[in-house]
Amino acid sequence: MFDIKEALKNLPDSPGVYIMKDENGEIIYIGKAISLKNRVRQYFQNSKNQHPKVRAMVYQIREFEYILTDNELEALVLEANLIKKHKPKYNILLKDDKNYPYIKVTLTEEYPRVLMVRKLEKDGAKYFGPFTDLRAVKDTLLLIKKLYKIRTCNRQLSFGTQVGRPCLNYHIGICLGPCKGDVTKEDYMKQIEDVIKLLSGKHDDVLKDLEEKMFKASENLEFERAAEIRDNINAIKKIQQKQKIISSALEDEDVIAFAKDDEGTCIQMFYIRGGKLLGTKNFYFKDIEENVDELISQFLVQYYSNEEYIPRDIILQSEVPEINIIEYYLSRQKGSKVKIKTPKKGDKKDIVEMAQRNAEAALTQIKAKIIKEKQKTIGALEELKEILGIENIPYRIEAYDISNISGVDMVGSMVVFENGAPKNKDYRRFKIKNLQGQNDYAALEEVLRRRFNRFVEEMNSDKPEHQKKFNILPDLILMDGGEGQVNIAKKVLEEFSLDIHVAGMVKDDKHRTRGLIFQGSEIMIYKDSNAFKLVAKVQDEVHRFAIEYHRKLRSKSVVKSSLDEIEGIGSKRKTALLKHFGSIENIKNANIEELSKVEGMNIKAAERVYNYFHQ
Repeated sequence: MFDIKEALKNLPDSPGVYIMKDENGEIIYIGKAISLKNRVRQYFQNSKNQHPKVRAMVYQIREFEYILTDNELEALVLEANLIKKHKPKYNILLKDDKNYPYIKVTLTEEYPRVLMVRKLEKDGAKYFGPFTDLRAVKDTLLLIKKLYKIRTCNRQLSFGTQVGRPCLNYHIGICLGPCKGDVTKEDYMKQIEDVIKLLSGKHDDVLKDLEEKMFKASENLEFERAAEIRDNINAIKKIQQKQKIISSALEDEDVIAFAKDDEGTCIQMFYIRGGKLLGTKNFYFKDIEENVDELISQFLVQYYSNEEYIPRDIILQSEVPEINIIEYYLSRQKGSKVKIKTPKKGDKKDIVEMAQRNAEAALTQIKAKIIKEKQKTIGALEELKEILGIENIPYRIEAYDISNISGVDMVGSMVVFENGAPKNKDYRRFKIKNLQGQNDYAALEEVLRRRFNRFVEEMNSDKPEHQKKFNILPDLILMDGGEGQVNIAKKVLEEFSLDIHVAGMVKDDKHRTRGLIFQGSEIMIYKDSNAFKLVAKVQDEVHRFAIEYHRKLRSKSVVKSSLDEIEGIGSKRKTALLKHFGSIENIKNANIEELSKVEGMNIKAAERVYNYFHQ
């Protein structure tokens, strides 16, 4: 059961991306936020003003994750990358492949240009970006055009060769005019180097010069000029926001960081593909004896031994022992060189630090989840012990239910919960053998007797322990029903001289869990308590398991029976006859009048059934 209050409690008030998942773990929505806490909470507040699509999405949310970023810009780019990869059904997916813009410096040309592009290529050019503000990119390019005399044409130019006549830009003084063939590459590249410094963030001198010009224009009452320079300054500052979630080198990298406390260690992985952060994953290790460096070393070997793809570079938070051996092993696994790096400064160091913060956040989230799970399991059992007033905590619970339709294909189910969680491998199904017609009490008695008979047989058997299926007794038996079902269980336990607590799980008029019948009295349980949630879960599970088996048998009996050979008796009439009479034998013994009273049957069909069994 998804506890939204507990999930929201641990959300940080930081920018990042949140990932919504349904009950199957499928990603259904990805979003970004300046404050994860405020944005995610909005989904679970009053839904009256929400769009129907949003309400439908919120109804399906069973889990959410988040990735922390340094600012909203990083969150925006990361959100776009993740949406492109996972294509969640509740996100608006772009039909075209429109990417965020980059600024490209064409260094492979003799006289490089500065362009805006939307795609990175391995062409030797230098790329800056991506940028989320298209206007800021255009303003920056316009500013570069004003500050530096860089060509904007696409002519093929080389020193000593004149190509046509110089354009207007040369005549108005905003281009050096390399098309004339007399501009040296050294003079031109000085301009390009300044542009690269500006785009690389080394722009203090440029900003200082622009600010002086802005104040001077303002003092001269040239307010329009001052405003224009101010806009240029803002454009430079805006476009220089660092984006550690992108690498213009287009490399594939795995970034591995960790967070540790007294109880466990969380390892956080960032998967960078083509320079973009496309996914994250964390691993939690509890009560480990090794120190963190040894843990990371073992993790590297074990993790990548099962991975089909190993990137060229693996970035670690700190150095690990035997790094040369590990590099050799991973290189052999990949078939080409793998390098393990521990950056001390620069963009890669920033990425590691972001991964480390996410590891710390994940560790907090995992610990809260563990505590919550413990409250829902062991905590629920402790509550149940106090509610029933029994001496010991019921660590093993067995629950029983019967499923049938008018006695047809009657089955029994046994589900097992250990330490407050389902133990699926101990589930058992029973096809009722010694009963004709509908009698739930008799069916339960048969199921319980067979279960404890098997216990006695296995206790006296020489079979290996792993082959024994019924040799463990429960601390508590829960019957799906009231006092009648409880008394049946007590009767069988008495026959086998077993002292096991028995309680009945009673439902309200809407077939939802209401409380427990124990020692002749009904005990009401607080509905928000962990004990109530556990009992409801057990009741739903045993009912589901019984219904599932019954449907399986029903489908077989409906599809394959002697009724298939009778002309005019289709699947609906077969189902109606079996439901009405309970068995083929009872149908065989019925007369024409009795057969014709079944829903969907007429005299002609009844005669066919009667004649088939009596000819």
